[in-house]
Amino acid sequence: MLRLIYRFYRWHTSLRYWTERRFTPAGLVVIGATAVVVMVSPDVENNVAYQAAALLFVLLGMGIVWSWFFRGRFAIERGLPRFGTVGLPLHYRVRIRNVGKRPQRGLVLLEDLADSRPAYRDFAAAHKAAARDLRSFRVGRPKRLFPLRQFPRAMPLVPPLPPGQGADVEMELLPRQRGLLRFDGTTLARTDPFGLFRSFVRVPAPQYALILPRRYALPPVALPGSMQYQQGGVAMASHVGQSEEFVGLRDYRRGDPLRHIHWRTWARAGKPVVREFEDEFFMRHALVLDTFTANPLSAAFEEAVSVAASFACTILTQESLLDLLFVGAQSYCFTAGRGLAHADQMLEILAAVQPCHDHTFEVLRHSVQNHIRLVSGVVCVFLSWDDERREFVRELKAAGLPLRVFLLVEPGSSRDLDPGPLRDCPEDFRVLEAGQVARDLAGMT
Repeated sequence: MLRLIYRFYRWHTSLRYWTERRFTPAGLVVIGATAVVVMVSPDVENNVAYQAAALLFVLLGMGIVWSWFFRGRFAIERGLPRFGTVGLPLHYRVRIRNVGKRPQRGLVLLEDLADSRPAYRDFAAAHKAAARDLRSFRVGRPKRLFPLRQFPRAMPLVPPLPPGQGADVEMELLPRQRGLLRFDGTTLARTDPFGLFRSFVRVPAPQYALILPRRYALPPVALPGSMQYQQGGVAMASHVGQSEEFVGLRDYRRGDPLRHIHWRTWARAGKPVVREFEDEFFMRHALVLDTFTANPLSAAFEEAVSVAASFACTILTQESLLDLLFVGAQSYCFTAGRGLAHADQMLEILAAVQPCHDHTFEVLRHSVQNHIRLVSGVVCVFLSWDDERREFVRELKAAGLPLRVFLLVEPGSSRDLDPGPLRDCPEDFRVLEAGQVARDLAGMT
């Protein structure tokens, strides 16, 4: 039964997508009027609606037949930026050149984006998660988080194109989900003389842009932890060799490692000289992202990624190191800050994070436990607050690590949750509701 519902969902959304692209607003009005007059046409003795039905059918038929005769050859060059952000307009320019022998006028430009509807596995998982939450399942729900291929409501007009000439068209798209935004090509459309139906010429132009997670403005927050000794300094933090911070040169003393000898200065001064180092102390935080959810269409999961991205950008501006830890196909730890990597690289990683179905929370727990001796504090972004996660937080507190916990819940879920191990410091435990995260974070201290 569920597979049948999924097939209906795909058929329904495909038909809607095709109809909205092919028919103009006037054409949709004609379709609606045709449906109305067809319903009343059988009563031919009391009305003449059947005559209007015939006229409307002829108009639609002529518009569709007219589309068969639209021909053209075009070259497309898209100036697409590498990155975009969820919820922010993506502006770019498309260069169109008429490589045919006939002039073209009255064209509009449509982008052909890759189909982003959920696969059956994700559709079924969302259904089961909704059933467990005792919520009604709506067939259209996946379409909200996995939008169908979109095109601008105001289709940009293309200037007249003489043969061999080109023109630029300014485009604007509003990304609704993070990840790769894939372009399959571009469609040039022209309406029939009645303005009801569009004829298409498709031009392959594959390209993609990476859509980064939404970020929220955070108030000034005293993040947990303090400076501590980091063995090997920044070099050790990047897992490349071991070295301390270089201070200067001094005379060789008995017992100094030979690898610290500065050979050029020895040759110039005529006596052995070594490089002197000192230990480094700096802030280093762990950002733990919970990726374990049974619902791949979870709004709370997307908000959790956005919260992690917001803290990643904030922490990196404070001249400290940040270790992002999460579990996907395997356990990951990515370090950024102090010249090792930039905020953009952290955001690129978060743009590709997906819910984890192949492992349990225990894998993330072990990964963090093997890492806590290196960090000054921990920021946790959780998707649930069960016994397993409360015990994990209790272990971090027992290790003497200051931490903050942010719990993302689905819209309409209860926020009245027991902080558990953080009961003595409730300001370190925040419940954020999906859809209200910006407001909840703004009130944080």
